[in-house]
Amino acid sequence: MSISSAMQAGVSGLMTNSSALATISDNIANINTTAYKRSQVNFSDVVAGQALKNIYSAGGVQGTVRQFVSQQGLIQAANSSTDLAISGDGFFVVADKSTGLTSSNPRQFTRAGSFSVDSAGYLVNDSKLYLQGWPAQSDGSFVTSASDLTTMGSINVKNISSVVSPTTGVTVNAKLDKRGITGSVGDATYVSTTAFSMSDYAKDPTTGTKPDFTLDLPVIDSEGATHKLQMAFLKDSSAPNQWHAEIYSVPDTDVSGIGRPGQLAKGLVTFNTDGSFNQTTTTLFGAANATPKISLAASGGAAPAWATAQGVNASSVTLDLTSLSQVAATSTVNSVTGDGATVGNVVGVQVDQSGIVSAIFDNSQVRKIAQIGLATFQNPDGLLQQSGSSYQATSASGNYIIKQAGVGGAGKVASSSLEASTVDLSAEFTGLITTQKAYSASSKIITTADQMLEELINIKR
Repeated sequence: MSISSAMQAGVSGLMTNSSALATISDNIANINTTAYKRSQVNFSDVVAGQALKNIYSAGGVQGTVRQFVSQQGLIQAANSSTDLAISGDGFFVVADKSTGLTSSNPRQFTRAGSFSVDSAGYLVNDSKLYLQGWPAQSDGSFVTSASDLTTMGSINVKNISSVVSPTTGVTVNAKLDKRGITGSVGDATYVSTTAFSMSDYAKDPTTGTKPDFTLDLPVIDSEGATHKLQMAFLKDSSAPNQWHAEIYSVPDTDVSGIGRPGQLAKGLVTFNTDGSFNQTTTTLFGAANATPKISLAASGGAAPAWATAQGVNASSVTLDLTSLSQVAATSTVNSVTGDGATVGNVVGVQVDQSGIVSAIFDNSQVRKIAQIGLATFQNPDGLLQQSGSSYQATSASGNYIIKQAGVGGAGKVASSSLEASTVDLSAEFTGLITTQKAYSASSKIITTADQMLEELINIKR
């Protein structure tokens, strides 16, 4: 009967508008939820089969919930370096536990990047979901996979052994005064008498030859201890662009040297007529034009070597002297920079646009820990929503593909940033009003149909 169908249509209107009210309520409640994706109920009519010609039976209305997962929220600045946002497509891969993950353990996908370091050192977001990434290999590379989630693991930024980086290179930026005065013993004596050297003077100023200028070369050994090598210069009075030079250890007991105690190198340092360093005729490191390098064998090895008491591995330190020059001004050191690092502890975490997570140590070293992989889907709007602003893959969303950030359509990772909710409060309040009116109208249908049925029942009276 048409009156009954009208009443059923009114009931469907009440149910569908109730569902619409629920989605609007959820949207408004999550306006400040990180990376929340708004939903809405779309209405479509239901056409009932018409049993009799010219008599219409109301079918009513049905609602379909649509998620706008693919819609990106505004990227906003955040205070922590572990607050992450994705600028573009993709989802962080997360798990509900930190260790013991296997292929059977479910993984979820989220854009809620409010990660922090928990008591065990893992990156976990506000929903207690652990961020997954490809661990760094010993050479700093990453073994990635587009579909095998077992290659990823929960990222831990604290459970890292202290870092020691032996010195392999030192860059010297200094100027030598071409007007340099000769040492206390004199240039001729230095050249002809092996009893005197600048390394002797460094050990005992009452002996040896006093240099015109010295600079320190810091060297870190394989166990993180810092040693001081000195590079000393004595102007050659017989040649305008030529200096006698030595490199020696202070104290000399740190090494087993050649020639004088602690002495590691001895020879000439020469300059061009424009004052620039001339490696071609420099003999400080052996033959003319030899690579500027100091090599020390392991402790107890053949000289030159680290002293037995040091108990360290061999060292090979290349010196960059291209910024060493000769000028008619007071000798000065602008900078001496080595690439080594002493023992360090983690003091911070940084994440770059490629999703590479690195630990920052208090010895100024930066060490790669893992690379965040981003999951992409053919239809993100088809994902199944879970609690904690996370999602699961479905047949509607399609299979995931794990990509490196910024590669193959995946977005870039923004550190110290969070994605805002996509809820527009003005639009939701407008929807709230129209939904309320539609609900009232649907209830009016039921009231009217009830009155008509009441009249029909009263015909018999």
